[in-house]
Amino acid sequence: MSLNRISYAQLLETNNLIQMSADETYWLCVTRTVQESKLFPVPPYMMLSYMMCYYRYPSLLRKIESRMSAEEIGDRARNAGIKIQNPSMGWALPGFYLLGREWLINLGLIRPQDAVEDLMYVMDFWKRFQLSWHRNNGHITNKEFGHRGQFLPERRLQVFHADMFDCKAGDELHEAAQGFMAAASQYGFLISCESRISLHNSGPYKLADDREMIVRDFMDLSESDFPWLDDVAKEVPYNNLTVTMAVKDCHFYLVDDWGSFESKPEFTSDKLVGVGLYTSDSLSDGYAPVAMGSREELTVCFKTLTDKIKDANNKLWRRIAGWTRDQMIDAGAITYFSIIKDLAHVAGVYDVSDWMMVDERAERFRPLFNDEYSRDALVGLCIGTHQSHRANEYTMMQHSNLPQRLYSLIPYSILQGEDYTSSCGPVYPGTSHLPQKVDRYNTTRGVIGLAEYNRLSRETRPPVLEPQYRHLCETWVKYHAGTPEADKLYAIEQASSRLLKGKGSRLKRADVEKLRTASL
Repeated sequence: MSLNRISYAQLLETNNLIQMSADETYWLCVTRTVQESKLFPVPPYMMLSYMMCYYRYPSLLRKIESRMSAEEIGDRARNAGIKIQNPSMGWALPGFYLLGREWLINLGLIRPQDAVEDLMYVMDFWKRFQLSWHRNNGHITNKEFGHRGQFLPERRLQVFHADMFDCKAGDELHEAAQGFMAAASQYGFLISCESRISLHNSGPYKLADDREMIVRDFMDLSESDFPWLDDVAKEVPYNNLTVTMAVKDCHFYLVDDWGSFESKPEFTSDKLVGVGLYTSDSLSDGYAPVAMGSREELTVCFKTLTDKIKDANNKLWRRIAGWTRDQMIDAGAITYFSIIKDLAHVAGVYDVSDWMMVDERAERFRPLFNDEYSRDALVGLCIGTHQSHRANEYTMMQHSNLPQRLYSLIPYSILQGEDYTSSCGPVYPGTSHLPQKVDRYNTTRGVIGLAEYNRLSRETRPPVLEPQYRHLCETWVKYHAGTPEADKLYAIEQASSRLLKGKGSRLKRADVEKLRTASL
C-alpha cells in the first residue's frame, strides 16, 4: 500500500476505534468469571481462534463487501432479526481480531505497524456495520449507549408488544416457556462448546411504568453451519428462535456488548409476565411468528420444542464424549472465529472452507496451547499484563488506573516514512479434525444445500429495505406518522401480526396495550 493512501485523519480514527474496543474488552473480561471448563479446553481454543481471526477476517470481510456493503448488512441486522444482530458479534468482530494481533506482537512475530491496511479496513468495516445496525439509537456500541441494546424500530416493537401472551408463575404457558428457555440455554451452551455464543439478549424496551421487554435470541439450534450438529439436530425444526419476554417490577439497567444483562431487583422467573416466539434468518423478510395464533398453540409449541431440544442435546453429548482433544479445540476455535459467519450468509458468499476450517498459519501455534500456557496467555491478554501492554508510568488506564494499554495503536511515525506492511496476506488453506460438513442447511425456506442457500441470499431483500423504505428512519416517522408512506411502512411489519394488521403508523404504546388486553 502506498503511503499517500493513509492520512493522519484515518490513523486518528482507526486508533480511536481500537481504543474504544480495548476499553470495553477490559471491562467485559474483568466483570466475568474465569473462562474455563471441565469438558472443553476453553483457553486453548480461544487463543487458537484469535489467531484464526487475525489471519482470515480481513480477506473474508473484503469478500463479503464485494457483494454487499457493511452498511447494508447492518440494515438487515436491524430490520430482519438475523443472527448478526448478536451484540457479542458487534464486540467480537474487532475484539477477536485485535486480541490475535496483540498476541502476535507479544510473540515478536509482528509489529504494531504491520498489516496496517488490514487493520484499518477491519475497524472501518466494524464502524460502518455498527452505526447502521445501531441507527435507531445513534451509538456505535452498547457501552456508548450506557450499556443498552435497543436496536429495533417502533413498528417491530409494537408487534412484539401487541402479540405476546400474558403468563404468570405456575400457569401452563409460563412453565412451558421457562422449560423451553432452560433447555435451549443448556443446549446452546453445548453447541457453542461451553460458551454463550448461541444465546444473547437485547433491550430493554419499556412496555409500561412497571414492565420492560427483553428480546432473547437462540441461534444455530438445528442443522446448519456446524458439522457437529449434522444428524444430531435434524429434528429441531428451527435454526434460530427469538423469545420476547415481558418482565414486571424489574429494571434492566445494563445490557452489555456480550448480550448479558443485570437488573434491579434480580430477574427471577416469577417476574416473567408475557412471552412471544419468532424465527428468522437471512432468507426471511423479518421475524416470522411461531405458534402465535393462540395461547394454547404457543404452550404446546414450547413443550414440543423442549422435547426435541432435549433429545438433540443428549445426542450431542454422546457425540462430543467421543471427541479427541484436537476435535474439541477445533470445534471451540471454529465457534469463536465464525461468530461473524452470518455476514457471509446475508451477502450470499458463504463457503465452508472459509468458516469451518483452521487456517494453516494459525495451526502452527497449536503445540503452544496446552491448558496452563493458554490460560496464562489469555488472562494476560484480557487484563493487560503482557509486555506490549505497558504504557508510560504517568498513564492511568480506564477502569484499572494502571499504566497499561490493552491494544497497541498504530504508530503515527509511518506517516514520516517509517516502514510498515499492508496486509497479512490472503486466506490460506485450512484444516480440521472434525468430520466434513454435510450439505444440509435448515432455513426459513426449508432444508436446502449451500449453493441454493447462497443463491437465495443473493436474491433476497426484505420489503422494508426496498429503496422507497430503506431510509425512512424513526426521525422521519415522528414527523410523518399517519401519512400513506408511513402507513405502508408499518403495514409491512403488521402483516404477520395477530392484532395489528392495518392499524397504521399513528398507534401509541397505550393504544397497543389496549388492543392487547382487549384480546385476552
